[in-house]
Amino acid sequence: MGTALNLSEVAPPSQAEIQEAADAVRLLAPLLKGSKRRSSHVLLRPEDAGVQEAVSVPRGAFALLIKVLEQMAQGNAVTIVPIHAELTTQEAANLLNVSRPFLIGLLDQGKIPFHKTGTHRRVRFEDLLAYMRQEEQRQQQVMSELAAEAQKLDLGY
Repeated sequence: MGTALNLSEVAPPSQAEIQEAADAVRLLAPLLKGSKRRSSHVLLRPEDAGVQEAVSVPRGAFALLIKVLEQMAQGNAVTIVPIHAELTTQEAANLLNVSRPFLIGLLDQGKIPFHKTGTHRRVRFEDLLAYMRQEEQRQQQVMSELAAEAQKLDLGY
């Protein structure tokens, strides 16, 4: 189960794309929030004059589209990775924004599960996400402890 994840091809949006994304969010976001009956889909009508039929898009997919557009409107590059994707160690390191040797150390320490395909390590994206969430919680805990200690010592923070 490989991925077509190639982070070297991910590029930030152009100024024109940033503006188009911002306009799209402004127009589309109310469709997601405005429905009082909270249907399971959103109907969209393509701009093509030859197409008369509206397209039904699942609400979850539409919400994800709006999140992608919001990120693009902020000038951020976006990539989509299926939750069950298997990543190479380089892809996983890129997503964590660490070096590949550092990631290998995390794998060898058992901090992130992996398996081998032949001689190559593979990391499931959902395991990488779990590690990222765990690290974020740990960092929040440390920050809370530091803030409490600073207040206790009256350091003015």
